[in-house]
Amino acid sequence: MKLLKDILYKVSLSAVSGDTNVMVNQVHFDSRKVEMDDVFVAVRGTVTDGHNFIQKAVDSGARAIVCEELPELMVDGVTYLKVDDCNSALAIIASNYFDNPSRNLKLVGVTGTNGKTTVTTLLYNLFKKAGYKVGLISTIKVLVDDKEYKSTHTTPDVLTINNYLSEMNKVGVEFCFMEVSSHGIHQKRAEGLQFEGAIFTNLSHDHLDYHKTFAEYRDTKKKLFDGLPKTAFALVNIDDKNGLVMLQNTKAKKYTYALKSFADYRAQILEKQFNGQLLKVDENELWSKLIGDFNAYNLLAIYATANLLGLEKMETLRLMSELENVDGRFQYYISKDKITAIVDYAHTPDALKNVLVTINALRTGNENVITVVGCGGDRDKSKRPVMGHIASEMSNHAIFTSDNPRSESPAAIIEEMEAGVEPQNTRKVLSIENRKQAIKTACKLALSNDIILVAGKGHETYQETNGVRVEFDDFKEVKEALDSLNK
Repeated sequence: MKLLKDILYKVSLSAVSGDTNVMVNQVHFDSRKVEMDDVFVAVRGTVTDGHNFIQKAVDSGARAIVCEELPELMVDGVTYLKVDDCNSALAIIASNYFDNPSRNLKLVGVTGTNGKTTVTTLLYNLFKKAGYKVGLISTIKVLVDDKEYKSTHTTPDVLTINNYLSEMNKVGVEFCFMEVSSHGIHQKRAEGLQFEGAIFTNLSHDHLDYHKTFAEYRDTKKKLFDGLPKTAFALVNIDDKNGLVMLQNTKAKKYTYALKSFADYRAQILEKQFNGQLLKVDENELWSKLIGDFNAYNLLAIYATANLLGLEKMETLRLMSELENVDGRFQYYISKDKITAIVDYAHTPDALKNVLVTINALRTGNENVITVVGCGGDRDKSKRPVMGHIASEMSNHAIFTSDNPRSESPAAIIEEMEAGVEPQNTRKVLSIENRKQAIKTACKLALSNDIILVAGKGHETYQETNGVRVEFDDFKEVKEALDSLNK
């Protein structure tokens, strides 16, 4: 139990009806979870409005209601608290409820279109190798030191975040690396948290179904940096033109990294192979198992962050040389017939292009590149023809297929991808709605030394259609298909 007035510390209240000097139990923004003496925060969501469920929460025993509009009927014994923004209020209340756990560790947020999962996961792995207790909040999973939890969102809700951070405090976690999505920033899920630093990786076409314009998407990301305290660091990729935008209003100490521009942290790619690449970082050479320019940026961000958090440079480079690929990020398998299959989460135009640029740079010229790709349903439709164009332009063969069609028609999504294919590339394209069959077809088309890219799902182990998820693992499917052909 907590004292209500204590968990309201720093919440801006415009009206109060009732007593704040009362004990409360849990905090919820889902009325279905409310029990006796709980606090209900009436958050306005994209689909439902919590204000419509205030009475239900009261009937379930809520002791306090936080809302933007006071209800006409107010029940005796219930405290009603009016605020301007329930999302912001919930963020502060959540931090207070769990005793502000972000203050007791060094929390680093990573934002950007691509690279968030790789950077956060590899930072977790690096600091674990360095002997620290570490936390991770990512798209793939949540780790409280060695204890693993399944992840449902890139950035969980504020109650869940603070609960995890509180668990990290209990086991003595010193550093936590957290993905911060644009949705999470817009919905104030990162408010109330004290960040030691924030990293900006890059910005490209994504989530315009939610943000409507690229400028809005960019400015939402920028809010993470705007909110940093002067004691924190802000680290940005300035080879991306939006990097300096992120730094415009921040109070934090500013640092930059780049492969092409003058920056505080710089790297150069000296050699590329399928099993890794040689980098020059701060005048020292680093061999990494991670390949591609996009991974060179990720590695540089990791190096800079480790340095800013106090790790010794040469020890950092040694530990970085031991880092492995993250599941579903340029994860590859070579069959007995010498066919290379690569599974990657690339689900944006920029990410797909980066992966194909990397693959094409490693070819000797005689191999065919066969790309299997789809676009998710109920998401940004404008990227579909762009994805179709990139796949068909940069591959010898492209197979368009399903990728979590959700409530949309898979055939209609594929048709929108086909609209981006140039006339000279139409002969390269096959459309196979069934993803399993599409992968099998790619494997049958491939000859020795050819390269198959299966893009879009990466680490995901399901396919979602009309609200139903069925088990589906791209890496497992392509490996089984290739092994079957070998037999």
